[in-house]
Amino acid sequence: MDEYSQMVKIPKERIAVLIGTKGATKRDIEEKTNTKLKVSAEGDVDIFGESYETWVTRQVIKAIGRGFSPKNALLLLEDEYAFEIIELKDFASNEHAMTRLKSRVIGTEGKSREVIEELTMCHISVYGKTVSIIGKTEYLFVAKKAIEMLLTGAQHATVFKMLETERKEMYKKEILGGE
Repeated sequence: MDEYSQMVKIPKERIAVLIGTKGATKRDIEEKTNTKLKVSAEGDVDIFGESYETWVTRQVIKAIGRGFSPKNALLLLEDEYAFEIIELKDFASNEHAMTRLKSRVIGTEGKSREVIEELTMCHISVYGKTVSIIGKTEYLFVAKKAIEMLLTGAQHATVFKMLETERKEMYKKEILGGE
């Protein structure tokens, strides 16, 4: 068995979330992924273990770094879940525009993000200069499409209508047993 290592950097303010109370979260991740983690005070995380395990653990840690709770990040250990990061710099030319776009995705009192999460059964985190999604693969693409529509200026009503249509289609596939 060969041991591999991967490195990922997370924001300093997310280190405590990764480690958890008395190291509980870090230990939980290590046990569930069969890896060893070494976390520096600067936010560098070294992951040691088998090739696939280190890759998956890197995704989990990256998700925590992007603002997800460890519970939601650990969903990535299940094969049907995926993780996507949308860079706001791809849609905004300056800090002011980025702030405006984050507000569009979040919505008044978090309503917009909540509707997208509910209709796609995904988890969304708006953190720093990114919008990230964790969800089952087929739903994640719909959530990403909705967020990108908002980021390119589509009206919320248009996005929600698209989501409702997509949700009905996904529901039909589940009921009829199709994939």
